[in-house]
This record gives sequence, C-alpha cells and structure tokens, in this order.
Amino acid sequence: MNETYKRKITAWERMLNISPYSVVAMVTRIKGRITEEMLRNAVDKVQQRHSLLEVRIEMDENQQYWFTSEGVIEIPIELLPREDNNTWIDVYDKACLQPFELDKEPLIRFYLIHSDDISDVMIFCHHVICDGISLAYLARDLMEHLGDQDKEIEILEDSLPVSRKTIPENQKLNGLVMKLLDRINRKWKAEEIVFDQEDYINLHEAYWKNLTHKSISVELSELETKQLIQNCKSNSVSVNSALTAAFMGAQKIVQGEKPFSSNVAVAVNLRNRLQPPEEEGMGFYASIVNLKFKYDTKKSIWENAEFFHKKVTKLYTDNNYFKNPLLFTKLEASLIESKPYKILGHLVKPEQSRYDKISEFSKRDDTIVSLLKRSKTETIENVNIGTAVTNLTRMNFPSTFGDLELDRLIVHPGAGFPLVTVNLVVGVVTCSGKMSLLLDFAEEQIDTKTVQRIKEVALQLLLNADSI
Repeated sequence: MNETYKRKITAWERMLNISPYSVVAMVTRIKGRITEEMLRNAVDKVQQRHSLLEVRIEMDENQQYWFTSEGVIEIPIELLPREDNNTWIDVYDKACLQPFELDKEPLIRFYLIHSDDISDVMIFCHHVICDGISLAYLARDLMEHLGDQDKEIEILEDSLPVSRKTIPENQKLNGLVMKLLDRINRKWKAEEIVFDQEDYINLHEAYWKNLTHKSISVELSELETKQLIQNCKSNSVSVNSALTAAFMGAQKIVQGEKPFSSNVAVAVNLRNRLQPPEEEGMGFYASIVNLKFKYDTKKSIWENAEFFHKKVTKLYTDNNYFKNPLLFTKLEASLIESKPYKILGHLVKPEQSRYDKISEFSKRDDTIVSLLKRSKTETIENVNIGTAVTNLTRMNFPSTFGDLELDRLIVHPGAGFPLVTVNLVVGVVTCSGKMSLLLDFAEEQIDTKTVQRIKEVALQLLLNADSI
C-alpha cells in the first residue's frame, strides 16, 4: 500500500458522497480462463496504482468529510457463476441493495462472474471516487495485470480533484452571483444539518425498497458497430449526436410527445480542461450540459442528428462545462450533500433509526427547498430529463493481454439525481471494435416493455442507412 493518503472531499464530490443512488459499474468481458487468485492479484496491484482505491471516508470533529487510507480493509471480491451475457445485470441489481460501509471499506467492489471460457469482471464503484472513464482505464489496468501476473506496478501520482485550484483561472463567478451565494450560505448555516453514515444507510434502504432500477444491455457486433459509424460518417454527424437523436426520436415514436421529451442532458469529460489536465487517474471528472431539442418525426434521423449536433457543439465550452462545478466551490458543501435527503426523506419509515431526523428535514421549508424549486427538482414526481446520454466514446485499448482477450466493455453510468426523474439514461462505450449500450430506467417512470420497443426503434433508425 502507498503512504497514508488523506485529503478533504471537495464540494463537487460531496454532491455524491452519501447519496444512495450514485454508483457506477464497468463490466469487462474477458475470453480465457480467470481464477479468483488471478483477480485478487490484479486487484491488489491496481489498488496500489490508484490512491482513491485505498480510501474510506471519515468525518472530523468539525463535521467535514475526508478521504483517508488509514485502517481501510481489503477490497471485496465475490465469485459467481456465469449463465449468459446478462447474468451481470442480476449481480448489479443485488449489489445496489448493499450499501457501502463508507467509513470502513474501500468505495469499490469486484465481482468475478465466471465460466470456463468467458468471464465478466464487474467493477462496482461509488461515484464519489470515479466517473465512467475512470473505470474504463481501471478495467484496462486490471487486464494488464490479469494478462501478466508478474507485471510491476506503475503507481500514478495522486489525482487532483475538481476544485477552485484546478478549474481554469478564467472561469469566475460574477459579483451578483457571489453575493447571492453568500446569502444562501448564511441562511443555510442557520439551518444546517449534516448527514452521516447512519443517515446514508437509512436513506439507502428506503430508496432501494421503493424505487426499481432496470437495465437493458445492447451489444452491437463489430459489423453493426462499423455500420453505425459508417452511417454517421456518410451523414456527417458524430456518433454521439446520432445516438442521442435516435433515442430521442424512438421515445417520441413509441411514447408520443411528453412534457420532458425535449429536455436532454449530455455528460461531458472535464479531464483535459482542468489545470493541470487529468489523464488516467481515478476521480469524479464529469459534468453535464443541458439543452432543449425537439425531434421532428417528419425528418430523417440524420437530419435530426445534424441539427442536434449543431446545437450541442455550441455548448461545448469551458463556461458550460464548469458552470456547476464553479457554483459548488462557493456553496456550503453540507447544503449540496443534503439534496437527496430533502427529495427522498419521505421514503424513510418510522422503524428506521434516523426516521425523526430525516423525515423532519424532508418536510422542512428551508433554503435547500427554495433552490430545488427553482430547478423543479424538489420532488421525484417531476421528470426533468427525457434523455440523458453518457458516451465514453472509443477506448483504444489492446484486445489481447497475454492469453486473455478483452471482448468488450459495458458501462453502467452513475448519476447525481434519482433515476426516476429521468425517462431514459443511455450509457455507451466502444472497445475492441464493439459498441455496448446500456439503457437504464426506473420502472416507476417507464415500463420495461416500452423501453424494449424504444431500443428496437432506435437501432432501426441507426443501423438502416436509409432510415427516416
């Protein structure tokens, strides 16, 4: 293990810190024989490579949260039999029901879902120490040590988090916004409630008892992936714009026009915009850009994708990328952290240990309620986003590692909001020449049969060069 690691959790990270739904997963499909011993050796080595894999979370006497490597237990590995390509989804669903002991254990788990000739290694991680790209690089690191059990560890320098120190200097809040945030902070300090590990356990149990996440995995072959990319090139649109437009169009075709249909959220990568840039380290380096786009069913998928692409690329600026992270650097971190407890606190039951604290807070008319109402996010009854897309793009990793073959990656994206407030989340990653898509949704908002139909329509739009 590295030397003792300790740093304060930033405001941007505390948005996710004790949130019950903020988990990210990466499935690494591997052809070849893998044993539990091989995986343990590889996990121990990647843990030493990345500081954030060695930490737990502690609260100090001033109720501030810190990452610390002191007294951390071993990363858990669970071994399970593999029946088919979707076995991992059942494993993921069960993993979500088990809260992290944030104050004791590493914020990551590994699951070896194995058969004789092909296995899925699922990396299950709390969003507070990772984003999707973090787990893609971690999957590659893992493959290197699985393929060469004697490979020496290349320890990375400690990653610098998103903070005022790493956000570009030219990104600043104007004076009026600063005064408004100061006023919000003063009001919050008079009302402040800090939530801890036991509160997290209570809210986690309530969340997963009341809300049902579902996933549908779409595994494109090499031929289908090539066809999709060629269709995009032929029509001069990016793959990301085509995917977003297709799933927006499919939802409109299947569900009709909804109040939230035109609301889109596209995940963006902050790494190469930070000062200094972050390359392959673990950490939460993602944000989103929001826009409105109305899919026109009278036009082709490619006309829609072209129009969407022109609209969204104008938003790919530092001002939009750092808008929320910059605000968070100024707001009281405990206020940011309290959001899930305000929105979901009513789900906690009287028999739970923190019922009085959380229930009373959820009903209280206070500063956080005012902020949530401005964005119409004060209740899970409000669906604010029609389509949310996280595309890690193409990961240019080798396909062979010793005697093992990296068959594909599948990303299960995390979020800073309850899934039920989004109609459909689409997670995308391309590796070894194959694109994988993961459709994530809450059954309380949209049923599985409807999402299956949306999937079919979207793929027809994307893979048929003459689709309309």
